[in-house]
Amino acid sequence: MLSSLRNMFKVPDLRNKILFTLMMLALYRFGSHVPTPGIDFEAVQQLEEQARQGGVLGFLSFFSGGGLTRMAIFGLGIMPYITSSIIMQVLTVVIPKLEQWQQMGAVGQKKITQWTRYLTVVLAILQSTGLAFLFHNGGGGLADTQVDLIPEFTVPRVLLIVLSLTAGTALIMWMGELITQRGIGNGMSLIIFASVVSGIPGGGAQVRAEGGNFKFAIVVAIALFVLVAIVFVENGQRRIPVNFAKRVVGRRMYGGQSSYIPLKVNQSGVIPIIFASSVLYLPVLLSNVLPTGGIWQSVREWIDRYLLQPDNFWYISIFGLMIIFFAYFYTAIAFDPVKQADSIRKQGGFIPGIRPGPQTERHLAKILSRITLPGALFIAAVALLPQILLAVWDVGGFEGFGGVSLLIAVGVALETMKQIDSQLMMRNYESFLK
Repeated sequence: MLSSLRNMFKVPDLRNKILFTLMMLALYRFGSHVPTPGIDFEAVQQLEEQARQGGVLGFLSFFSGGGLTRMAIFGLGIMPYITSSIIMQVLTVVIPKLEQWQQMGAVGQKKITQWTRYLTVVLAILQSTGLAFLFHNGGGGLADTQVDLIPEFTVPRVLLIVLSLTAGTALIMWMGELITQRGIGNGMSLIIFASVVSGIPGGGAQVRAEGGNFKFAIVVAIALFVLVAIVFVENGQRRIPVNFAKRVVGRRMYGGQSSYIPLKVNQSGVIPIIFASSVLYLPVLLSNVLPTGGIWQSVREWIDRYLLQPDNFWYISIFGLMIIFFAYFYTAIAFDPVKQADSIRKQGGFIPGIRPGPQTERHLAKILSRITLPGALFIAAVALLPQILLAVWDVGGFEGFGGVSLLIAVGVALETMKQIDSQLMMRNYESFLK
């Protein structure tokens, strides 16, 4: 292990990539603590304290590394870019022009990336404007007490805050692309990794302070068990064998080989959790614009009672079911059995015992639906673990110390280590991953 770590820094090119990545992540963490101009700092401290108690506010702050509750220039984090990327993936299935771009290779991908950037800026403007009004109105139900982060609520002040947060999001997007191009690993994933991992020590300290050493030790033991389970599931895949028939082209013979299609058990990663959290957050926002009195007051009270309490049975049930639904939804977008079967047929391949064409499509769809269920149940259980422990023990701090953080951290760490391993193997060094 130590020799492999030394080998990582023996290669000048690999060493420069790793140091560049670490430098960009350090700049990102620094920007997460630089406050946006025009914010009341005493109110920010109160909001940070309430975010540590968990709930929707704690979850939103969790993905920005605490930058949201600090109203830092990187307060929106990378979430607008992730949301725009998901929207573009969904639209690719719906809009023929985007599907045509996707099939054009590097040129089409460049166009899709450019439109993803434009959509990111638009979403950042909308979210920063909404947050400015939300936190001026006392948190809009996200906070337990009324906290006004913008006491001088004027048009120039709001424009300055919106401009600062939007520019911060654009800068994060540029930094992530730089890491992907000049560093090691996927830049956007590593930025989320830095945000999530930064909350683990604080979450652990809060668990120990509220629950004592005994509960803290149990939580650490559960976290280690979940960590091993996540590694096992993330590497789990169903390999579907594919044989290629021999064919003669000119004087050469091609084909006659066997390969396989790797279908991961957790095909969608952590995206269903992000989707479910965003959808669960929408009623909270809409409750702030509902009229008072009558049936609307009952709707507002139901949302406040059930959707803002992470230890509530309704919250846990709705959140879990939505994660399972979005796991199937995103897997259906990411892997299309029709296209995969058509690609196998065009390459002269076939699955043993299955005819090419519609039978291959049905076979792939059947296997995909079967392996998606355990993957969806697993990530739902991992995501709900903090809420269940909170309901049982009445101890906060699990957002930064729970299953979602471990799921993201392990997934990104494994992918980054695989890239480093491939770089070492190319230079005849010992493999980092055994």
